[in-house]
Amino acid sequence: MTMLANTTVIPQALAALIEAFQKLPGVGPKSAMRLALHTLKQPEAYSHLLADALVQAKRVIQPCGVCGCLADAQPCALCRDDARQNSIICIVPESSDVFALERAGHFKGRYHVLGGLISPLDGIGPESLSIEALLGRLKHAPDVQELILALAPSVEGDTTSLYLSRLLEPLPIKLSRIAFGLPVGGELEYADSLTLARALEGRRQVGF
Repeated sequence: MTMLANTTVIPQALAALIEAFQKLPGVGPKSAMRLALHTLKQPEAYSHLLADALVQAKRVIQPCGVCGCLADAQPCALCRDDARQNSIICIVPESSDVFALERAGHFKGRYHVLGGLISPLDGIGPESLSIEALLGRLKHAPDVQELILALAPSVEGDTTSLYLSRLLEPLPIKLSRIAFGLPVGGELEYADSLTLARALEGRRQVGF
């Protein structure tokens, strides 16, 4: 229990709601309190809507069996889209990065979601990511000409890029990484559309 939720003045049910909100990433005690109070001020129908949406999302949303992006159908809409380019695959850490790049509207190729970045301090190694799935996918996709590493310019992003570049070096595929316009330590999902577009256009070939 948090310090806020432990206060004896706060009803137990409200304290439990605060605890639930505080488990969300980036939500501290004060933000959790605001979210809980806001939710309680809404009509009861809103609470049912929120609960139903959460249960439904947990029930139907699964990683795409092809690219790994979260979807409500197999394969996902992006993988089913015949208008997209098969010759280029953009490799991203999370589904949220796919959504950000799609909002930018400049990339028309395919995606592959790793499910994170290599981070030994957090116990995340290459085996924890969908790297084997990527290799298997490339074996059955001879028309792929370029892989874009859309990984954040951070220690984890650099480590993952280095690992992938060495692993994929034997393949006759161009390997590039977005760089232009993204600040060091920046995350794709928080970048604006113009920055993402320039980052893709200014990508450079990987060479360590």
